[in-house]
Amino acid sequence: MNTVTTATGTTAAGAGATTLVVLDMAGTTVADDGLVERAFAAAAGPLGTETGTPAFAAMLDHVRATMGESKISVFRHLAGGDEERAHRANTEFERAYGRLVAEGHCAPVPGAREAIEQLRADGRTVVLTTGFARVTQDAILDALGWRDLVAATLCPADTGPHGRGRPHPDLVLAALLRTGAADDVRRIAVAGDTAYDMRSGRRAGAGVVAGVLTGAHDADTLRAAGATHVLPSVTALPSLLAAAESRDE
Repeated sequence: MNTVTTATGTTAAGAGATTLVVLDMAGTTVADDGLVERAFAAAAGPLGTETGTPAFAAMLDHVRATMGESKISVFRHLAGGDEERAHRANTEFERAYGRLVAEGHCAPVPGAREAIEQLRADGRTVVLTTGFARVTQDAILDALGWRDLVAATLCPADTGPHGRGRPHPDLVLAALLRTGAADDVRRIAVAGDTAYDMRSGRRAGAGVVAGVLTGAHDADTLRAAGATHVLPSVTALPSLLAAAESRDE
């Protein structure tokens, strides 16, 4: 699939060149390969259920539907507001995900590193964001050798005292505040594979909010959540931004 579908056609009117690009990790730049679902099985005990039960299946459906949301927020919902149980489940999930990464079950989306390098070569600042905890994000970055690939890497804890992840705009705005790479939110591009990524980007006022089809949600879901563009992969983002800017010249 080589097509790019758009809802708005270009960057926001008057935005100018995109100078800050905020990219999701799992499902967008990092291949998920079912790791979230596999790690979630480790959280079944703290949540008071067992794998293979109807209750676990219902919880897994919620996890799938909320891909992209801050993981602790997901576990708060599943734990029925029991904060202690939510944190225990989240800790087990993060440990299990970290083990899977350490065992080698972690790879970039094909062409993702090259796309990031092209974005940087085009003069854009790139930030990687995630709904995982910092310890898991760091494990992924180390496994891929991406520590020095981008200007900053952010998780919900980096957004302030409330630690809000997606669908709030905080991660995108924190990327702007951390880097100072744009003088107008319309000069930000956001790319992700979930409806939560799209809502976060739109709420932050980003000029480009691109959904990619390498992860959790399909094109219709991404468009319904506010995607300005739907791409087959993040590898199409550099050319999309370059083409939009050439039209504005």
